[in-house]
Amino acid sequence: MILLAVVAFVAVLMLVLGFEMFLVLGVPTLMIKEFFYGTMPDPVVAQKILGGINHTTLLAIPFFILAAELMGAGQIAGRLIGFVKAMLGHTRGGMGYTTIGGSMAFGSVSGSAPATVAAMARMVYPEMRRVGFNQKFSLGLIVASAETALLIPPSITFIIYAWMTGTSVTRLFVGGLAVGVVLGLAFAVLVAVEARRSGVKGGERSTWPQRLLAFRAAGWALGMPMIILGGIYTGVFTPTEAAAVSVVYAIFVEMVVYRELDWKKLFAVTERAAISTAIIFVLLAMGGLLSYFITLARVPDSIIMFLEAAHAGPIVFLLVVNVTFLVAGMFIDPNSALLILVPPLYPVAMAFGIDPVHFGMIVTLNISIGMITPPFGLDIFVASSTLSKPVTAIVAGLTPFILANIVVLGIITYIPGISTFLPNLVVG
Repeated sequence: MILLAVVAFVAVLMLVLGFEMFLVLGVPTLMIKEFFYGTMPDPVVAQKILGGINHTTLLAIPFFILAAELMGAGQIAGRLIGFVKAMLGHTRGGMGYTTIGGSMAFGSVSGSAPATVAAMARMVYPEMRRVGFNQKFSLGLIVASAETALLIPPSITFIIYAWMTGTSVTRLFVGGLAVGVVLGLAFAVLVAVEARRSGVKGGERSTWPQRLLAFRAAGWALGMPMIILGGIYTGVFTPTEAAAVSVVYAIFVEMVVYRELDWKKLFAVTERAAISTAIIFVLLAMGGLLSYFITLARVPDSIIMFLEAAHAGPIVFLLVVNVTFLVAGMFIDPNSALLILVPPLYPVAMAFGIDPVHFGMIVTLNISIGMITPPFGLDIFVASSTLSKPVTAIVAGLTPFILANIVVLGIITYIPGISTFLPNLVVG
């Protein structure tokens, strides 16, 4: 017990001192190996680090990251938002609905919340302020709406969860569509209330010919989510194949059709995507090793025995899961939270008979909340950097959206049918 306490102290100390997360994950894990499994040959550790990420499912991650970078650097994102604005911009608070719809549309082809914040912020923030939304609400809505990118498929978080648990990626994607829509509707309610409270008016109504022009202008951009999601749901593509197709399609549209990217810009975009991919895969490698030792130490069995001794059922267990993820999300990045907490908690969820897709929705929504929760919510800092706004100004507008998230989380947690109905209907 003393050694375990020392290992936990080292992990917390490294986190507080600002060490990179791969070190926060890796150093304590290697300490566990030396203290508790000293006779284990070192090549086994290397095999677990490298073999853990040698999985075809994970190939989708670099492709979707590159696709998101291509869209953000080109015109696909702007044209998607332009089409949503033409359809919704005339309603009271229409720019708020456009922000939500645009984030969901961008998320449907990127799978990345930070990329969605960066792409959306510059395009919608000036318009939201112009139509009458105050700064606090505008910043809060932009940051919170980007969460839907983790739920609306394709989602990088779902891909990592599927890799860790063996759950069908397609089933997760279908379930995430329903949960993402529920979250988007919750944000839309806040927009409606704020628009009425602040006297925000709608923009000029687009005529049907103007909407048709917006549709035609966004035609190639709209083709991307149709190809990705349609290909996955109809079985034409696996999620990994769809990710590769999305990159080829984005390069073709941005370089040949829109002519927004040249070879120099393409190289720069690819470099940024490669750096982001490397960061994620280093974390996955360390997380895979940690997961191995958690399983070896039978941590899930210990949790199950503790809950049984306390006469705690699935309701209490899911409450503990939510609280644990919410607290973790305040201090560590989403992928690290996923890698640390899912290995010990997933087997317990299965022992309680919780559907793996349902558990995946709970985990992902918790991670989404963590991305907008101070003090270390990643999307807060992305928005701050993109719009040159102080972090305090962004945090000030997030309270109603965090509360809305918690309400939706409670609904998703205890009404599993929302998460599982479509997967059972579509995928069987």
